[in-house]
Parts: sequence; C-alpha cells; structure tokens
Amino acid sequence: MRTITIALSLVALSAVTSSCSRNAIEAVNLSNEADKQRESNPDEAISQYEQAKNLDPSNVRILWKLARVYQKKENWEKVDETLAPAVKQAPDHADFFWLKGYALEQIAEKKNTGWADAKDPLEQAAKLDPNYADPHFDLANVLYHMDDEHGALEEYTKAIQLKPDLLAAYGELADLYRRLGFHDQAMQVVKEGVTWDKGDKSGFNLHTLYGFLLEQQGDISSAIAEYEKAKNACGQCNEKGEQIAFFNLGSAYARANPPRKSEAADNLKKFQKVTCRGGAAARYADECTQAQEYAKIVGGGAGP
Repeated sequence: MRTITIALSLVALSAVTSSCSRNAIEAVNLSNEADKQRESNPDEAISQYEQAKNLDPSNVRILWKLARVYQKKENWEKVDETLAPAVKQAPDHADFFWLKGYALEQIAEKKNTGWADAKDPLEQAAKLDPNYADPHFDLANVLYHMDDEHGALEEYTKAIQLKPDLLAAYGELADLYRRLGFHDQAMQVVKEGVTWDKGDKSGFNLHTLYGFLLEQQGDISSAIAEYEKAKNACGQCNEKGEQIAFFNLGSAYARANPPRKSEAADNLKKFQKVTCRGGAAARYADECTQAQEYAKIVGGGAGP
C-alpha cells in the first residue's frame, strides 16, 4: 500500500512538473511573439507579455520586457507594479531597480508628492552598478525635490563623471548652481557641457540655459548665438517646454544692438500663437506679457 502511495505521489509530481514546464515554454513563445509587436503594436505586445507573465511569473526577463513597453506608453504605475516582483526575484539587477525608481520618480512628478518612494530603488541601483550613470542622475532629481540640494549636486556630478556626454546632467547641475546663486560654477558647467553637444534635441536645455546666463552678464550677442543653437536643437519646437525658444530668441533679437526687429517680431508672434492662446498661457503669464511689450517695440503687432 505504501508503495502504491509513493508511486501515485511521483505521478502527481511528474504531472505538476510537466505542466510547469509547458507553461514556461508557452510563456517564452508568447514573449517571442510580443517582441515582434513591441514597436508597431505596443498594446498587443502588452497583452501577450501579460499572458506570458501569468503563465510563468518567475521569468524576470518577461517582466522586464513588459515593464519596458509600459515605459514606452508612459504608464508608470504599471511599470512600478510589473517590476515589484522582479526586484525581489532578481535583487542583483541594477536595471530593474533603476527603472522602478524612475517610474516612481515620474509618478511623484505628476502628483508632486511621493519623492521619497523613488529614493530607495535608485540608491540600490547605484550600489549594484557603480558605473551606471542613470541612477545617479535620477537620484539627483529626487533629492532636489526632497530639498537636499547638496545631495543633488553630488549625484549630478557623479552622473557626469560616469557619463561625460550626458548633457541633461550638465543642464540640471548648472541650473541648480544658478538657483543657489553660484553663477560662476553654473557658467563653468555649461561651458563644459556644450563641448559634448551632438547637435540633437539633447542640447536644447543646455544651450537655453547658457543663453540665459549670458543674458544675465549683459552679453546679448553671445546669448542670441546660444538661443539659436537651442532653436536648431528643438527644430519645430512643438514639444512640451520647447516653445520658450521663440520667446528667448524674440526678446533677445529685440534687445540686440541694433535691434533685429523683423526676426524679433516673427519669433514673438510664434510664441504668442502657440503658448499665450492655449493651456500653457497661465504657466507663461510673465513671458506672454513681455512678448506683447517687445512686439509693440519692434512693430510686430502681435497680440494675445
């Protein structure tokens, strides 16, 4: 009787093992199909990855792929949710902790609260991979919002040391120095940063800040040159925050010696059209008022 019981137990165990094996194989097959859809049809890819995850919750590679598609969709809550089991099952993967921390950072940005939630996973990512720049950069953003300016300065600096062509870090570090009243340090950082400029969108904020710092020094001519580089970097300048390029150029052209009236009027009109008549008008209320005044001076006739 005992022999029969053992035999039955072995059969049951074999069946369970076989079922788990089939699930794992099917999960990989679904994941492979999802890989083909990831760029062209992310929603379908998510559906297949989710099915794969349910079949084999222990496959952290599938969890990572699913999280990356949710990242592409900017569904940060789902990124965080997906990576919660991944960081437990693979506690030595710096990428998992970084993306989880980054997702929590984006959630905090949207809600303007909860910054401390992002701190721990970003710190863990930095510890796991000392040569990984991204966790330091995002940790600096988090620390700044937690009113730890000194910590933010250190983390931005570490990010630059690890990745000298990370233009975003130069921009944030220089702007933090500016906010703290260290103009010379801010200028030093932007001058170093622009030497790594690739001529793409990543240089927009850095050249914009450089132009602003030059304006503060009264060097309008050099400021214009930087604002023009910023405008070239953003192209159509139709993404969030990029419309300020038209105001910066328009106002700087208006104050050039001699004033470049036609160029000033054109840029100020564009700024008012795309910014001062829409949802961003309240956020840029001061700039919209100034644009209207500069437009009158240069004869642009732009109105809100």
